Amino acid sequence: MPMINSFGVVGGDARMRYLASSIAADGYPVCAYGFENTGPIRGVAETSLSELAAKSSVVLLPLPATRDGQTLFAPFAAEPIRLDDDFAALFRNRTVYGGMLQRLTATSAVWKEIEPEDYYRREELAIGNAIATAEGAIAAAVYEYSGTLNGAKCLVTGFGRIGKILTRLLHAMGAHVFVAARKKGDLMFARALGAEPLPYREITRRFDVIFNTVPARVIGAPVLAQQDGETLILELASAPGGVDRESAERLHIRVVEAPSLPGRVAPKTAAEYIKEAVYNMLEE
Repeated sequence: MPMINSFGVVGGDARMRYLASSIAADGYPVCAYGFENTGPIRGVAETSLSELAAKSSVVLLPLPATRDGQTLFAPFAAEPIRLDDDFAALFRNRTVYGGMLQRLTATSAVWKEIEPEDYYRREELAIGNAIATAEGAIAAAVYEYSGTLNGAKCLVTGFGRIGKILTRLLHAMGAHVFVAARKKGDLMFARALGAEPLPYREITRRFDVIFNTVPARVIGAPVLAQQDGETLILELASAPGGVDRESAERLHIRVVEAPSLPGRVAPKTAAEYIKEAVYNMLEE
């Protein structure tokens, strides 16, 4: 990657702390703002927001950039970082990257001048996050399920990046894996990975653990009626999820919410995936 003067990391969770430190370890000057409620970040100068903007050629915003559309996602900041014209104007003539930027760019017309780029749309980051999500889902299942995954009947709904990696890992652990998917090609791919393919309409049996990766209702009352109180459901999809929560509660079936696993279970590795995506974007 060509030499960049310096990076500025603004806000975010543990992933962004690791990201700042990792970039500094590569030999780049790094400033950070929005981490006042945590300890020092190795190799990183913690500055004011205006000083960071003045010193940084590349500004990295968190993933997601905002959750409420009004403040930057900055759980470690001493006070809320308001998103308005003044905030955006700090980063004129800077290269700005962030994650899930739609709500951020709606906070000021200045962002149209800056044209920040979304690293969350990078395929290499999506695949890396899928690895971390699949591992985190299995860790959660091992902790929450009363039996072993070895020998357990596990259903994976959805066969995107997460579904594929999860299927492979579960099969390697000795689970009896079923995959529900819509596309015929995905069902054949699932079979190639050692899983038993199931069209959604054919989910008519009981499972020990269900891993949902689909952000649309695929586990409704008919599927839930086949389960019992020993069935564990892990909801991995973003809102609104794929599980009929009302029916699950009525049937006393436990649903464990497990969104945003990369940042929770593997922030250091997730930071490396973000860094790789950012470096690739700068090279391109």
